[in-house]
Order: sequence, then structure tokens, then C-alpha cells
Amino acid sequence: MTLTVISNCRLFEPRAGQYLDAHHLLIEDGTVREVSDRPIRANAARRIDASGHSVLPGFIDAHFHAYGADFNIQKLDSMPASLLSQYARRALEEALQRGFTTVRDAAGADIGLKIAIDRGLIEGPRLYFSGRAISQTGGHGDPRAADHVPLCGCGYNGVLSQVADGPDAVRHAAREELRRGATQLKLFLSGGVISPTDPIWMPQMSADEIRAAVEEAATRRTYVMAHAHTADAARRCISSGVRSIEHATILDAATARAVAESSAYVVPTLIVLQALCEESGSLGLSPAMQAKAQEVNRHALQSLDYLRAAGARIGFGTDLLGRIMDRQSREFVLRREVMGAADVLRSATVINAELLNEAGRLGELKPGAHADLVIVEGDPLADISVLADPARMLLVMRGGNVFRDRLL
Repeated sequence: MTLTVISNCRLFEPRAGQYLDAHHLLIEDGTVREVSDRPIRANAARRIDASGHSVLPGFIDAHFHAYGADFNIQKLDSMPASLLSQYARRALEEALQRGFTTVRDAAGADIGLKIAIDRGLIEGPRLYFSGRAISQTGGHGDPRAADHVPLCGCGYNGVLSQVADGPDAVRHAAREELRRGATQLKLFLSGGVISPTDPIWMPQMSADEIRAAVEEAATRRTYVMAHAHTADAARRCISSGVRSIEHATILDAATARAVAESSAYVVPTLIVLQALCEESGSLGLSPAMQAKAQEVNRHALQSLDYLRAAGARIGFGTDLLGRIMDRQSREFVLRREVMGAADVLRSATVINAELLNEAGRLGELKPGAHADLVIVEGDPLADISVLADPARMLLVMRGGNVFRDRLL
């Protein structure tokens, strides 16, 4: 039995959106056993004094790309698996060092990465993965250029995504990813920035194709997440039973209200859009891709504000790839432009936990929850930018194990 006591906490309670001052935590074998406003006595316990610092539940990034080593998807597809896995290892370990104790991978990650984390071969976050995302031909998950000449008629099957056309093909692809251990499925329902042949406004996948994936996910008691930039795509998510609407960057107020009135969650990803606009030339984006990035970014904050005003369930994701993955924590700062700090933190903790069907186990520090937490120098409610400063991240714990330590 391993015991840890964290004392003198300024403990963030995300459901209330406020701190519990002078609190103490008892952690036993990776699980929170007691939260008290009185000192906890525990013989032979490791003790951590959090005096003067903020203690928060570990953060959850619900739109992550472990295999996203480069924005050029063709480079990923030609990369040796052994090399790609090393990029994934670095991405996961660096995310954990930033306080992200859980990530939901949106395309590509597989059972091997999860096993490696579970066995301690990778010191990374808890991993929920979609396997290869499912795209229609010419959709956002199809990276083949218009002048691409295929060597066979076998379609596209890459590192991050695969092509499936028609309900039967989508159903087969969904079943295969679920067989391989996917914890949820991923579809593409609108155009995207870094895909070469589709405009952002393009509707993708038919209603029957979407429903096929939703039905298959339900057989495993899980759900579908869908890339959906536009209002049209978001509404098709709602009507087809998609649980998690990704990006949602070009919405109107009426669509935001429809999202809020549904059972769906929405996961905006602001930081990737800012990064693409700032670094588009150096990232190798074509002029058409750069124009799409500018168009989407122009609407993103307004769409987030519509969702906030409507009372939608807003999760937290980043969608970063390649060398800009180090901007992950800046998502907190961008959202603060239209959301209160407590709401931003709630998105990255309890709301994302609910989205992952892990309410009570992730995203909050209460008895029975996983001991996933961060200790931060400063007060994120007063200045959320402290979360984007690596020097302020004092301690990171996942499952009772300390992976970053500037206190002990």
C-alpha cells in the first residue's frame, strides 16, 4: 500500500469553480481516498506541502494527435513505424509534463501506445484513442492531391485516417477500429484546413454513413466524435447522434443554441488555428490551405462565444501537430478572451471527463477519483496564463505517481 498526503492545498473544485482553502488530500495506491479541511494523519505516508500554491485536477486534452509528427500527412504515411512511435513518445511525455494527465487522441493512436503507457515504457498521459479516423474519398481525411496518380485502385489507408465510402464500408471500418481497441470512433463531416482538395464548407459523409458509425459505436457502449467546422456539419452531428463535435469554428447563434439543447458536447480547438495563421509559411502549407486557415480562424472566437452564451457543454482540445505542439497550454489563454477562467478550467477537467464517460474518476479530486493532479505556482483563476508557463508547473501526478517534481 502506497500512501501520499498533500497538505495545505488551495484546492480547485471545478464544479463550483472556486478554491477550497487549507485542504488536505490522502492518496492511496493511485486513488484519492480522503479530502479534508483538517490535517490528515497517515503513518509512513509520503508528504507533499502545497502551501502557497494551487492544486488542480490533471488536465484533459480531448483533441490530441500522438502520431502528428508533421503537418504534411504524406510524410507521416512514408515514415517508418519505429520512427513515428518515437515522435509519439515525445509528444505524450511532453504533454504530461505540461499537466495533461489524460489525452483523447483524435486520429491514428493505437493499442500499442496505450499498452506502452500502461506498462511504464512511455511516461505519458492516460490515453483514449480513436484508431484511424474515417473519411469519405476526397474528404478531410484523404490527403491525396488532385494530381495524385494511385498505383492501385485500393483507396487510401494511412497512419491517421482511412477512406470508406457508403454505409457498409463505414460500418466495416468502424468495426475494425473497435476490434483494435478504439475507445471511440472519429469521422470527418466538413472540409478541413490541411486537406488538399476540399473547401471548408463542403458537407462530408451521408446521413446513412454517419448513422452506421454511430450504431457500431453504440454496440461497444461508446460514441462518435466528428470533425465539423461548419454550422451545417454541427447540425448533422446532432441529428445523427454524434456525441462529440470537434472544432465548431463557423457557427451561428441558432446552431450554438441547437448544440446546447442537444446531448452533444463540443470541443473547440483555437490554438491550432492561431498557430497555422502565424506559422503557415514555415509549416509548408499551400496558399489554398493558408487561406482556409485564415477563414476558419476569423470566426472561431465568435463561435466559441455563441456556444458559451447558449450554455453548451464545451470541452477542451488543441489539435496540434509537429513542432507547434509545444503551444498546447496556450489554449487556456486564448479561451480566456470570451470565457471566465473557471469555465476554461472546467472545460479541461470535469466537462472533458463527462465527455470521456469518466465522470467521478477523472477531472476532479474527490474520494474514488484517480489521483491525477497538478500543483501550480500562482493563481490560475486570477491569471490563467500561469498554466502556459513551464516554470510555474511545480508538480504533475498521474495515478499517484509523480512525473514532474519541483517540490519534493
